Amino acid sequence: MSSPLYYPNFDPVMLHIGPLSIRWYAMAYIAALLAGWFLVRRLVQREPVVATVTQVDDFLTWATLGVILGGRLGYVCFYQPAYYLTHPLQIIQVWHGGMSFHGGALGVIFALIIFTRYNRLSFLGFSDRVTTVVPMGLGFGRLANFINGELVGREASDWLPWRMIYPGVEGARHPSELYECFSEGVLLFFIMLCLIQCKAIRERPGFLSGVFLLGYAMARSVCELFREPDAFLGYFAFGLTMGQILCIPMAIAGIYFIWQSYQLPKLQNLTVSEK
Repeated sequence: MSSPLYYPNFDPVMLHIGPLSIRWYAMAYIAALLAGWFLVRRLVQREPVVATVTQVDDFLTWATLGVILGGRLGYVCFYQPAYYLTHPLQIIQVWHGGMSFHGGALGVIFALIIFTRYNRLSFLGFSDRVTTVVPMGLGFGRLANFINGELVGREASDWLPWRMIYPGVEGARHPSELYECFSEGVLLFFIMLCLIQCKAIRERPGFLSGVFLLGYAMARSVCELFREPDAFLGYFAFGLTMGQILCIPMAIAGIYFIWQSYQLPKLQNLTVSEK
């Protein structure tokens, strides 16, 4: 039996500039948005062309608002509605933490709907390009979770060589943040990049969006088996966690989008989304 690993005492603050502190978690959001913007600018120009580079530049602001507002409101509504109902001013205090990926996803979806309708773009075609790069941001976010020493895993068996001792946490734990970084981030990003290379797939409106939704739901649901549920929520029926419950509609939507992509006409250059 090997000895457990000890969690490195990372400083959650990446940089101090006078009274200003830049945290790794905030930098993960910034890096994800900028890297995603850079890549989407190139993906939309692949045949069939679904948007202009200028339109991608404009969408960056929409995506930022969707991620932040949706992520925060999703956490408030899905995880601690009773608490924030009695402490409404704390809803805007995002620097104390508390963001939900599922809420952020809904925020970006609403931003996509409004943006593509206003610019007369194909909603599904544009969302296929955007969702391709989302796993990259997920990977950055999970690394930031690990640096912060948050969202720790469940207790691990003594035979697991990479089980980890976290400060202030009883027992050796699964480093579940790294599991999620690999599955939701690296692995899913690799799959999405491979699929988008195929023109026949790019022509199927909603196929890549469906693969992302289904792939994330599967990866997150599996990783939740190793992640300690939030203490204020615990487990639900059949031992499910909130993360797994929220993944159910994502998986259903993903399957539907994949099926629908074969029922709709193939994308043409800069088509208008169907109403």
